[in-house]
Amino acid sequence: MGHWWQSNIVEPGKLPLLLALSAFVLTFAVTRTITRMIRAGKGPFRNITPGGVHIHHVVPGVVLSVVGGFGAVASGRQGVTAGVCAVVFGIGAGLVLDEFALILHLDDVYWTEEGRQSVEVVVLTASLVLLVLLGFSPLGVDGVSDDEQQSRLSVITTYAISFCFVLISLFKGKTRMAVVGTLVPIVALIGAIRLARPTSLWARRFYRNRHRARSRAVLRAYHHDVRWAGPRRRFQDLIGGTPDRPPLPPARKP
Repeated sequence: MGHWWQSNIVEPGKLPLLLALSAFVLTFAVTRTITRMIRAGKGPFRNITPGGVHIHHVVPGVVLSVVGGFGAVASGRQGVTAGVCAVVFGIGAGLVLDEFALILHLDDVYWTEEGRQSVEVVVLTASLVLLVLLGFSPLGVDGVSDDEQQSRLSVITTYAISFCFVLISLFKGKTRMAVVGTLVPIVALIGAIRLARPTSLWARRFYRNRHRARSRAVLRAYHHDVRWAGPRRRFQDLIGGTPDRPPLPPARKP
């Protein structure tokens, strides 16, 4: 275990990245626990509202991300300073992405359906960083042999082909597959081959006069959403809490 830690984490300079990821995940978990307690009116925690202004935790998160990010750049990948800056950055990033949906919508949607986007972004970010820790490189360059790495043309070709797969997956409405595909090209390849989502740019452009393809895309998207919508919502509720139900419209007077 000690040899693996030294050769795979310490020597390649991945220790700050591991510390940042650990701080990121722990901060998100602690923050969600505290906000759920505040929402339920339990415990000593309360919203910070000086002067009647609700200070969201994205504010200290931005400050910590800036301090930790610049500190990490200045300190390199080795030493105690690099580790401390990585932890500071991870804490800041956890606070910021926990309120990603608020930044996206410029509205307090933390406990609404739109607020689920924060949970999705946090899970996706943690997954991507974990893949990098495991040795995956962007656009599949980790799969290039030593001899091929000596050839600039081989590396450029690998980048170009993988990037095309990522773009096609993105245009087909498969955002998650496109993002993961930047590190695992086979995922982007699968997304590029499969039918596009019926509301995607690809479907509107290429399925306009292909009624059979459009029908298949709609049917496949329906079955996919029915199969995965429930488990995904339960997973998001487990991590981030159940969103508030929208108020019922007032009853019509007879």
